[in-house]
Amino acid sequence: MSAALQAARNGHRGANPLVGASILTRDSQIVVGHHAGVGSPHAEVDAITTAIDLGVDLTETTLFVTLEPCNHTGRTGPCAQAIIAAGIPDVVFALPDSNDVAAGGEATLAEAGVRVRSGLGRDESLALNARWRDAVDAERPFVTAKIAQSLDGMVAASDGTSQWITSAESREHAHQFRSRVDGILVGTGTVLTDDPRLNARGPGGEPLDSQPVPIVLGLTPLPPESFLALNPDTVHLRTRDITAALGELHAHGMRHILIEGGPSVLGAFFAAGAVDEVFCYQAPLLIGPGKSSLSGMSTSTLSEAVSLVPDETAEPAVERLGPDVLLHFITGSASVGGTDGTDGTDGTDGTDNYTI
Repeated sequence: MSAALQAARNGHRGANPLVGASILTRDSQIVVGHHAGVGSPHAEVDAITTAIDLGVDLTETTLFVTLEPCNHTGRTGPCAQAIIAAGIPDVVFALPDSNDVAAGGEATLAEAGVRVRSGLGRDESLALNARWRDAVDAERPFVTAKIAQSLDGMVAASDGTSQWITSAESREHAHQFRSRVDGILVGTGTVLTDDPRLNARGPGGEPLDSQPVPIVLGLTPLPPESFLALNPDTVHLRTRDITAALGELHAHGMRHILIEGGPSVLGAFFAAGAVDEVFCYQAPLLIGPGKSSLSGMSTSTLSEAVSLVPDETAEPAVERLGPDVLLHFITGSASVGGTDGTDGTDGTDGTDNYTI
């Protein structure tokens, strides 16, 4: 299970949980797999495919996975059926799937004669996807906040100039990330100031294969000649209520959105506790008086500050991009230790229902 948990960290946070799988062979070899992101093979299928390529006899193995194998057909088929078809006789998973649509894999496997156990690695799996579970429970998208700023925390100089604070390498990275999300959100102030396109482009300006939906938050009408007003895919959320906006995006089927500004919109999402992940592109510039990357937060003392934790999963927590540094964080969560004030959601330590 430790190998499965480590493999899960190779995935990307977002619309789906981080999931890893490992197959223990009869001669104590370990084959791992992970879910790389939306539309890619699930961790179990990734591990099974690798094991088959290596000539492993799957009928004499045990599969360990950090989440209950799914039982539904979405962009990929049900993992429970893939396990049964592979002939794996023994499955151990850390956590039951909290998604009602995907749940039920345990029962399907058991009905097919597979020995199924759960609970091993439960707390570690809970912690790994705590923010994702918060988003699912709140029926809202997973939210990534992007900040591109100078060393002294500015996104523009006092005269309003801002292109370009960060490097070409940082912008290329940001556009690749844009192509992984369902939508990109900015406020109406950003539309008026920058007239952005909110699309995902390659180094030469060419559109990438996967494009996000442009989202605008705010009451001000969009200028009719602006790129976003002319784009029929643009979603204009005519509200300043963050919870209502996220609920509307969830109803649109969006499960991962990127917040790109401006400062007051970013501040509002942080103040609402609705940011799950932070990408901060830090440029080696000192601007002095200018426009701060965040505004509108009512923090008055250090104890009210938003807590961020370096994330060592999908990206390194600190990454060099040309002259810039990318800082990758996740925000704190109350869900890591369970939902009832105990170490586990059922009032136990989360491991006593596992036997080997």
